[in-house]
Amino acid sequence: MRSLKLADGARVPLVGQGTWHMGENPPERGNEIAALRLGIELGMTLIDTAEMYAEGGAEEVVGEAIRSCRDQVFLVSKVYPHNASRKGVPEACERSLRRLGTDCLDLYLLHWRGQYPLAETVEAFERLKEAGKIRRWGVSNLDLDDMRELDAPDCAVNQVLYNPQERGIEFDLLPWCQAQGIPVMAYCPLGQGGGLLRHQAILDIARRHGAEPAQIALAWSLRQPEVLVIPKSSNPAHVRLNASAAELTLSADDLALLDKAFPPPSRSQPLQMV
Repeated sequence: MRSLKLADGARVPLVGQGTWHMGENPPERGNEIAALRLGIELGMTLIDTAEMYAEGGAEEVVGEAIRSCRDQVFLVSKVYPHNASRKGVPEACERSLRRLGTDCLDLYLLHWRGQYPLAETVEAFERLKEAGKIRRWGVSNLDLDDMRELDAPDCAVNQVLYNPQERGIEFDLLPWCQAQGIPVMAYCPLGQGGGLLRHQAILDIARRHGAEPAQIALAWSLRQPEVLVIPKSSNPAHVRLNASAAELTLSADDLALLDKAFPPPSRSQPLQMV
């Protein structure tokens, strides 16, 4: 698995695993755990979750999946904005650690901006680092103005929506993050509802490469420097396809076809979120 180097020297795989909607359906729990473990075996050792997902249920699924292999995993979780205060961050972190069955997170993110000043949240994150509860911190769903206000070289990543249908960050946020050396973690890299993977341009390129549409979508995001992706799947076949997407390189003709189908932004746009 190809990897990306963080500012502190840690390396993380370009293709990780998302967990949104895991933990919501008890009969699926076994499949979710098995999929996460398979992903780890295939090199997708970055696992992203959040206290919001199934109100802690996804963290519990992840905790069970990594119980025997915690030291192999780069573990990411996120704090709700309404918990992002000086007092709320450490309390939320302790609950997440308990559900995940670990004593330290590799990365802790602010899920999106809320009522508390960014500086207050960062102060709480830094105290968690000093206490050994987290190794690094970052943000999610912060736009360019927010990142400039944050003004924090210690911010490890910005996790945002990015896929061929949602390219708004390419106009200003992504170039800025790249210039600052802040990796972008792309969520929903396969789109939502399956429409992206049924688009004729994606299908044509997949046929050309002898690949699956999901692999084309992931390879498209990974063409960008300082970008990694966190697709979610509970299907073993899909997990294997996701893992191998990092080895796929799209040609100039492929990228031109995708630009025609999904035009790049020509002006600044409000940050899209789901």
